[in-house]
Amino acid sequence: MKKILFAVILAGAAIGLGGCLAVAALGVGAGTVAYVRGDLEAVEDSSLDAVYRAAEKAAASLKLAVIEKSKDAMTAVITARDAEDKKITVKLVSAEKDATKISIRVGFFGSETKSTRIYEEIKKYL
Repeated sequence: MKKILFAVILAGAAIGLGGCLAVAALGVGAGTVAYVRGDLEAVEDSSLDAVYRAAEKAAASLKLAVIEKSKDAMTAVITARDAEDKKITVKLVSAEKDATKISIRVGFFGSETKSTRIYEEIKKYL
């Protein structure tokens, strides 16, 4: 309960301080999700490879047109377009051996609803 309260306080502070504490909010632990300045940020207890495969499956499941993919041992990016031709960027960063930071942005200003839907689809394949 204390972790949840702490995460909520940090997320509120991050929004109030222009996103400066977004990284600190993510440090609370896996499963923490925050929507800050147009980006959905989350940490999953899965390897970069597993999250990358899940993100590819999620894009296919949601019928997103993948226009670019890149991946190395520490980072990965999937860029796609939706039916409204909005650019979707999913960035993955290996935080630890079995933890990956996820950042999802839809369009220029972001869409919390669509970002959340994509994140939920990624989690479905983990």
